Amino acid sequence: AVTCRCLPAGCAAPYSSMAAPGAAAASLVQYVVLRGDLARPPRSWPLGAVVAQGCHAALAATHMHHQHPDTRAYLELGGAMRTVVLEAPDEAALTALAETLTQHSIDHEVWTEQPENVATCLALRPYPKDQVHQHLKKFKLLK
Repeated sequence: AVTCRCLPAGCAAPYSSMAAPGAAAASLVQYVVLRGDLARPPRSWPLGAVVAQGCHAALAATHMHHQHPDTRAYLELGGAMRTVVLEAPDEAALTALAETLTQHSIDHEVWTEQPENVATCLALRPYPKDQVHQHLKKFKLLK
């Protein structure tokens, strides 16, 4: 798994005064699934535009489920938050994943870019990895 460490070395984490996470909170992860075809021809979106889609989806999922205890515990992790970014090959695969997650009552948000009305990314709210990994294991890490 890839862990996102967004703060530069030596930079104080904005949540550094928070208590150390418990074992349950430490297993929390937020999965973000981006469409890989957006960054390749014929679409060839700029890298920044693709990254923005992932940010939008992750923030939407966190906001929509901000009262869930797992989301709250995840946010309290601060600099120790784990985010795994996966790649869906295309919009059909992203849509199929969204349907599977809905069928299994897994909280997630699909980001649809407007005004194009194109589904670009999906993000789950933070979950314990063992509760959701089986639905995501066919997707590779985004490269």
